[in-house]
Amino acid sequence: MSQTILELLNDLFHRWCGEGIISINKLPASGSPREYYRIHGTEHTAIGAINQDRDENEAFIEFSRHFHSKGLAVPEIYLVDQDRRAYLQEDLGDTTLFDYMFKVRDNGNFPEELTEIYKKVLTELQKFQIDGATDLNYSVCYPRASFDRQSMLWDLSYFKYYFLKLAGVPFSEQLLENDYNTLIEYLLAQDTNYFLYRDFQSKNVMLREGIPYFIDYQGGRKGALQYDVASLLYDSKADIPPDVREEMLEYYISGLARYPAVNADKFRESYYAYVLIRIMQAMGAYGFRGFYEKKTHFLQSIPYALNDLQWILRNVEFSIEVPTLLNVYEKLLKAPKLKRFKDKGGRKSTMTISINSFSYKHGIPADPHGHGGGYVFDCRVITNPGKLEQYSTMNGKHKPVIDYLNQQGDVHEFLSNTFSLVDMSIDRYEERNYSHLSVSFGCTGGHHRSVFCAERLAEHLRESQSVRVTVWHRELD
Repeated sequence: MSQTILELLNDLFHRWCGEGIISINKLPASGSPREYYRIHGTEHTAIGAINQDRDENEAFIEFSRHFHSKGLAVPEIYLVDQDRRAYLQEDLGDTTLFDYMFKVRDNGNFPEELTEIYKKVLTELQKFQIDGATDLNYSVCYPRASFDRQSMLWDLSYFKYYFLKLAGVPFSEQLLENDYNTLIEYLLAQDTNYFLYRDFQSKNVMLREGIPYFIDYQGGRKGALQYDVASLLYDSKADIPPDVREEMLEYYISGLARYPAVNADKFRESYYAYVLIRIMQAMGAYGFRGFYEKKTHFLQSIPYALNDLQWILRNVEFSIEVPTLLNVYEKLLKAPKLKRFKDKGGRKSTMTISINSFSYKHGIPADPHGHGGGYVFDCRVITNPGKLEQYSTMNGKHKPVIDYLNQQGDVHEFLSNTFSLVDMSIDRYEERNYSHLSVSFGCTGGHHRSVFCAERLAEHLRESQSVRVTVWHRELD
């Protein structure tokens, strides 16, 4: 952290509570350039935010104060320094709905306690969408005041150019545009006078003592109720089972009885059209970040999105005619470039990927399968947490080390290139019926960088491939 940022946050913190900073820790980076810091004084704690985008700050702060005034569960804004693009907000802890979900899920099951949490979230969502929309200042919306034709065209073009084209899916440009216009006209004809959160997903819901709090709504605008419900229930990485998803949809619709002005039948009728545009927006993001920017961890969401599309195509009848769009979805499910993103419940590959971490001091691990090939990646080129005293007794499996490495740009670049090479090899090996691929990561001591990278590759392959994965940390084991 630069001295300038520390001085800025210390000044804000002292002006707010009269205390100096005792400890400050940078929180793991997300997909945004915003930086967050957890700050502790002698008695008070807060989250410090640094963001150079003044318009985005204004939207978040205005929305936060508005929602807080209505008693909605959002972080309180303590103090703002708009000129220096910084503010303090309430600390809601570290547990997101996404984190909680993977903590309580057992072998892919979706336990009742998790369903009940989701129902709480859906109830709170209605308060934001309907009660929160009253007297909301939409003039600060960023970048559009409503989910209008322009917003929809951006999302659909994103899907077309950054997913379909990069995935090699053929389509008729004009016929697809015709269906896009049909879909947009249908969506714009719905009731759109509510607050649309825009990015309502499990990572943007915090849980504190079992109570859901909402964050990251700075992209909110005026729109339809259906979009945010679709965003939550078709959040790809959440992988909600279809029957549970339908149960929660019915729960949300039954809750609309508290709002007589809302036409529940119209909501249900157009709901899946909003599911489609939300999935396309998400897949455009996966394509841009994964295929184009080579940040391959975004590709981990593709299998879930394809499964969702397949379920929709097999179970939903649409009231609008969009034949080219539906045909594009069918092509997506069969696209050669997407073949490694297979249904998780389908046939498993017979290939085994053996992933190792090691120290160069003790030599490169031998290949026990006799192939003599595979990859050896030298992790000594990336930032070394082992040189920092606070991490010296830890290894690459410990959360502080993981959080530290996740914040380093060279680590993401290194892993992105690694994932691409291994993915390409798996595709070719499967075509040739090879049974094994060895991948090893080495560093100086074999405890930090190599262990971290081995674990990240294993996670990536388990999410995006149908292969068997084994992991051996030689120096740890």
